[in-house]
Amino acid sequence: MALIRHVGVVITDIDKSLDFYVNTLGFRVSKRANESGKCIDNFLNLEHTEVTTIKMSDDNGNILELLHFSSHPDKSDNNKVRLLNEIGCSHFALTVDNLDELYLSLNSKDIKFNYPPQVSDDGKVKVAFCRDPDGTFIEMVEEL
Repeated sequence: MALIRHVGVVITDIDKSLDFYVNTLGFRVSKRANESGKCIDNFLNLEHTEVTTIKMSDDNGNILELLHFSSHPDKSDNNKVRLLNEIGCSHFALTVDNLDELYLSLNSKDIKFNYPPQVSDDGKVKVAFCRDPDGTFIEMVEEL
């Protein structure tokens, strides 16, 4: 059986992303490294890679890895609004204690949500989707 080790998110601005994930969501930075060379080139199937990786963890030891490429800047249309039904990784989910309180806090920091928190049809969870500073969808889930 495979276990999820971490989720990697490519970012454009290290300071903005650290502010969001550390100061707003409460992750802790456990390792920061500047990586280059043949090994990382092989892992990522790129050439002449220069990437800063920042591994962060939550209270349960779950790991989120931010990747900032100083080589190979993203050439996709960053102004295009990504939809949750597009092929590929659409989002990752975080379990939170008090979604209504977090929603108000994030909203006051201009973090955009698809819709205010709402209870699922089965009544077991309250859910809201927001975006990080680069537009990556994050599902916030409070177990009821």
